Amino acid sequence: MKRYTVISLFSGCGGLDLGFLGGFTFLNKNYPANNFDIIWANDIEKNACLTYLKNFKHHIVCADIRDLLANKYIGLFDAPVPLEADIVLGGFPCQDFSHAGKRKGFNSERGTLYEAMCEVISQTKPKVFLAENVKGLLTINNGTVIDKITSDFKRLGYHVSCKLLLAADFEVPQKRERVIIIGSRKDILPKFSFSDYLPENKNWMDLKTAIGDLESKEEGETDNHYWSKAKKNKGQGNNSVISDKPGPTMRAEHHGNIEFHWNGKRRLSAREAARIQSFPDNFIFCPSTSSAYKQIGNAVPPVLAWHLAKGMQKFLKTKQ
Repeated sequence: MKRYTVISLFSGCGGLDLGFLGGFTFLNKNYPANNFDIIWANDIEKNACLTYLKNFKHHIVCADIRDLLANKYIGLFDAPVPLEADIVLGGFPCQDFSHAGKRKGFNSERGTLYEAMCEVISQTKPKVFLAENVKGLLTINNGTVIDKITSDFKRLGYHVSCKLLLAADFEVPQKRERVIIIGSRKDILPKFSFSDYLPENKNWMDLKTAIGDLESKEEGETDNHYWSKAKKNKGQGNNSVISDKPGPTMRAEHHGNIEFHWNGKRRLSAREAARIQSFPDNFIFCPSTSSAYKQIGNAVPPVLAWHLAKGMQKFLKTKQ
């Protein structure tokens, strides 16, 4: 089958990229390799880039994408954005659109970073692009934000499809809702249909199945199996997870307040959070537990990303 080249923006620790590459195992199920090759990846967060480099064979450019686009950044091993690619991926920063955040939206530097993604799409003219963001993107400023973002993408010459997906419907043990925006180039492709290429699975995985085996393990017995010692308070993340249901959304801004294990004895470990996000156990986070929590919370669940990649692969194969 044809292989497709991919540019990855706002890559973080690599959840979306891992899903698109495939070739990993999660909870004894194999997710086969896909026909995608990541030719360039970028993120600004140093610790996320350290984790990325530890887990992938290809390089990631650790720099501000705006500086790279303006040719203002020259660093060792770094390279400008490629001139062409088949696909552009980007989970552009979402905190300023989140219900859990201050919802500054476009009134912040992070809130306009999608414009950098628009610029990369404009320059490289990929066949398709995929953007990911929080549920709050749909409602902030009474829907005007999502309208502007989709309009800007359309002006680049793309059909734009947008859908709110629940990760639990795609073999991820987490009730995480995320907006997925997929664009397809009008001159060569029809509009992408989520219902045609993304089958949902309503047999949700509960936490006992996902992380039950880690309950009895000593701290440090498994990679990243360390947990926050923050005492219980009235802030976010101070409830206990429920063993017979999928987990709550793993958040990036824990400040030590990640949810408690259902046994009530401790908070979830970073490895348990990674499992809830569907990362395989051989995916190692560095350099610290607090950084791991943040990277995990910011990531796209790899298994959800794998299903998105399979749908996009099938779309490209049948429509070209």
